[in-house]
Amino acid sequence: MRHPSRAARTLLAAAVLPLALTACSSATGTSSSSATASKPSKDPDAGLLTGAQLKKALAPASFFASGFAVDPKGERDSGTTYTEQSAAPAAKPDCTLLGGTSWIAITGDSGVSFAQNDYVSKDTSEDIAQEIDTFRGTTAAKVMAGLKKAVAACASYTDSDTHTKVKVTGADTTGLGDAAYTITLTDSAWQNGSTLIAAQSGTDVVTVMSTDGHDNGAATAKKLATRIVTSLKDEHAHA
Repeated sequence: MRHPSRAARTLLAAAVLPLALTACSSATGTSSSSATASKPSKDPDAGLLTGAQLKKALAPASFFASGFAVDPKGERDSGTTYTEQSAAPAAKPDCTLLGGTSWIAITGDSGVSFAQNDYVSKDTSEDIAQEIDTFRGTTAAKVMAGLKKAVAACASYTDSDTHTKVKVTGADTTGLGDAAYTITLTDSAWQNGSTLIAAQSGTDVVTVMSTDGHDNGAATAKKLATRIVTSLKDEHAHA
């Protein structure tokens, strides 16, 4: 899970070089001068959505079936500012992170903005989580590659609640965003498995988790990921 707050920063950097004056004399005694000045450095977060904007792209309460309600403890976003992007992939991934709602943390990558929440059924305790993380440049594609690499190293892990082995399988998924990857978690001690889907849409990475239904949460996860990817495109169009 992410911490409730993330350090924000303000982009006020502009590079200004001093005016350079060069005087030279010609054979006839005339002189000329030239001046150059650098352009301000490009904002690395230009065109990226803030956490407040990403929050609008998350599926609303009306998307979820009757009985599901948002968990206030899992509702967070980075607000209207950006954070420093970082990458700290572990030599050996912590496979147990796949069992949490903010499971994208297994890659060790942190974006410049994010929004997330979690819906839980009061009747069945089924859980559906959604998150969007935004990255600079081509980092989103690298995050997707890092996720596949991490899952390949996590054939299984031990569930901290049941102390039983959770089987992990992953597969590329077509027709969802620029690239998508689906992870299925199953355990003989569980009544139902979990489906995790990561989908890249430009500079954004959508991640969802679902235990809803009797198909390891697969149908709900796919429907939710598709909804968020579509909403993100609309949000970018109006940003």
